[in-house]
Amino acid sequence: MAERTLYEKYGGFSQVSKIVLSFYDTLLDNDEVGPFFDDVDMSRIVDHQTKFIASLLGGPASYSDNQLRQLHSHLSITDAHFDELEAVLSGALQNHGMTDEDVEAVVAEFGKRRPLIVR
Repeated sequence: MAERTLYEKYGGFSQVSKIVLSFYDTLLDNDEVGPFFDDVDMSRIVDHQTKFIASLLGGPASYSDNQLRQLHSHLSITDAHFDELEAVLSGALQNHGMTDEDVEAVVAEFGKRRPLIVR
C-alpha cells in the first residue's frame, strides 16, 4: 500500500485552504512583507497559494519553475522577505496541527523554490 502524502494526512484541500487563510492573516499584518499584497486581488492570490501549498504537501496541484519565476519576476523579493515567508508558513502549519517533522519537510520544499522567487 502506498504511503499517504502529507496532503492526504492533513485533510486535503479544505485543510490546506485553512492553513493558507491563516498564513495570509499573519502576513498581511507584517510590516516587511504585507505591503507586497497592497492592491492585489487577495481571492486570486489565496487560490493560487492554496494550490501551491497543496503541491508542497504532495497534493494534485503544481506550478512549474518557470511559472513561479514569472509570477514573482515583477516583485523585489529579497532573502529577508523569503525568510519571513518561511517563518510565517512554519507558524501556520504548526498552528494547524502539523508535527514538527512534517513542518520541516514542507518548509524545506518551500525553500527549494527560493531561487525562483528571490531577486
